[in-house]
Order: sequence, then C-alpha cells, then structure tokens
Amino acid sequence: MKKIPVSAAVAAAALTAVLPGCPGDAGTARSGESRRLHIYNWTYYTPDSVIEKFEAEYGVEVIYDEFASNEEMYTKLQAGGTGYDIIFPSGDYVSIMANQGMLEKIDRSRLSSLVNVDPRVLQKAVYDPAMDYSVPYYWGAAGIAVNTAKVPKYEKSWSIFSREDLRGRMTMLDDMREVLGDALVSLRHSVNTKNPAELEEARTLVNNIWKPNLTKFDAEAFGKGYANGDFWVVQGYAEVVYEEIAGDPVLLANTVFFIPPEGGPAYIDSMCILKGARNIDLAYKFIDFIHRPEIYAEFTDVFGFPATANAAAGTLKKEPPRYTVEDLANTELKDDLGEALEMYNTAWETIKVGY
Repeated sequence: MKKIPVSAAVAAAALTAVLPGCPGDAGTARSGESRRLHIYNWTYYTPDSVIEKFEAEYGVEVIYDEFASNEEMYTKLQAGGTGYDIIFPSGDYVSIMANQGMLEKIDRSRLSSLVNVDPRVLQKAVYDPAMDYSVPYYWGAAGIAVNTAKVPKYEKSWSIFSREDLRGRMTMLDDMREVLGDALVSLRHSVNTKNPAELEEARTLVNNIWKPNLTKFDAEAFGKGYANGDFWVVQGYAEVVYEEIAGDPVLLANTVFFIPPEGGPAYIDSMCILKGARNIDLAYKFIDFIHRPEIYAEFTDVFGFPATANAAAGTLKKEPPRYTVEDLANTELKDDLGEALEMYNTAWETIKVGY
C-alpha cells in the first residue's frame, strides 16, 4: 500500500491548509483541481499496482493511511481525525456513521461502474441497499490460519482456541465483534444477538476458555508473528497472513487457511466519502476506478480473494482464491446493534482487562 507516517501526513495536511490551490482549499478541491486523494483503509487492502495505475491515469498522488479495526477507525474520526476523502468501514459502521451524519451522500450519477456491483451483495447490504452512502468494496470473513508443520492435527472449528496444548502459540483479533461473534456462533447464537444471557455465555467462553491459551489479542501484527514462527494458529484475514509469508515457500506450503463451517461474522467493507471531504471529485473517480472489472479482478487476484462484490470481474480473474464464496455460506453479516452495542463494549472491556 501507499502510505506515509502519521507525522508526515499531519505535516502535509497543515501545509495544504495554507497553500492556495491545494487540498486544504475546499473550493479548489471540490472543483476537481486537487492533486492528492487521501484514503483511510484497512491494512493490506488495496494493491500497490492498483494505486499506481490510478495515480498514473489521473496524474495524482494517493496518500494512504491504515487502520486495523472498525473501532480504531471510528474512534480516530470521532476524536477529530480529519483530512480523509475515502474511508472503508464495514456495513455496521456504515450504518452508524451515516446515522450520525459523518458521510457524504453518494451521487450515483457520477459512478458509471456501479452497473458492475454484484446484485447479490446489495441484497445482503441491508444497511444501505440503494448505495445512498456507500459502495460495496468487498464481502468476506476472517478465518483461521494454521501452520500444519507445527499443528498437524486440528479441527476446522473455532474450538481450536480451546486447545491448551497450543497455549502461547495462538492469537485472536483485537476486534470486539469478530471475537465475540466467533464465540456466539460456537454457542449457536447469532453474531448480532441482543440477548444479555447469550452474550454473557460468549463472554465467558472467550474470557475463561480461549483467552488463557492466547498470547494476545492482536489486529495489527498477527501476520508478522505467524510468519516468524511465534504463532502457529492465528485468527485473522487471509490477505494479511499470505502477504507476510509470501517469501517463505516452506511456510506457504504448510499453511492452511479456513473459515470454520459453523460460520462466523462476515463483513461487507464499503467505500464511503467522508463528510466534508476536500477532494470529492477524485473520490468519485477512485470509486469508479475500483469497480472497473479488470481493476477489481486485479485487486482480488493480488490478495487471493473471490470476486464477491463485482459481478463482471469473475471471468477476468487469473488466480485461484484462498477461499470461495461457498465458504461464506454460513457466515452472518455484522449488523448495527444500536443501543445494544454498549452491552458488547462492556463485555469486551471485561475480557481485555482480565475480569
């Protein structure tokens, strides 16, 4: 990904705020004359090659900043983090942020590539089926990576985190909805339950059974830890793991990634224009660019994804995916929990502080 250090990003933002004719001048930027597009996206989620093609075609520079969880992204924006044009929240946070007035309404007439968005994904995107505030980027799910040289026998289930013989060699994401969702599914509850008793069951499973076997909850360095051999089993995203082990043919051959058959939390990450974005014209160009079939095929090939959000890209793909659309069959999208979110926050905090 194209990225600059946070300190450099802040300095750049301060500079552009005082220079006429650059992104800090809202009038100029909204007229389409800005030369920079500021993106806030998940780690390992837009290939360098795609960014470079966009920069070359439009003669612009992309400034790419990263987050590891929806909560991290949302907290930063709520705390005053500004300067971004496009953000990539999951569906539940699209709903939250749209309701709080944090997103620009999408002018669909400016996006010719929307005809390529897979209707099946829009049917699932009940939080914004008409694409009023978001355009689907990718439908997927976290899973489990296992080093089979170290763990030759295992069950393809979230119950692997109950194994005391793997204590100190496993991590789960530092992501409330993902971890509690896995526990809820293991207990045959919905990942979106608002039943306090069911959530308490899940909290107890994570806190008392899974957590003692984990090295840590980690949404940022689990791929690196897996690649260097510190961890043998990690919950996380396939693209992160495989990016980190790409240069190790032995570990590649010994790695299995799976989404447990019992299901788990799924996500539709979407492209949204942040309220007050200074470079709206470029933001629309980027969203339209991503959904060109050949670009979407390139994006999914680089990360080993199935082409879940672009109906026209499937026939252009050149690489087999790390998992398939069929593997997502039993997963459940994370909904906006409304007032029940606080109940989840409390449960997660007790897990994190060792209650």
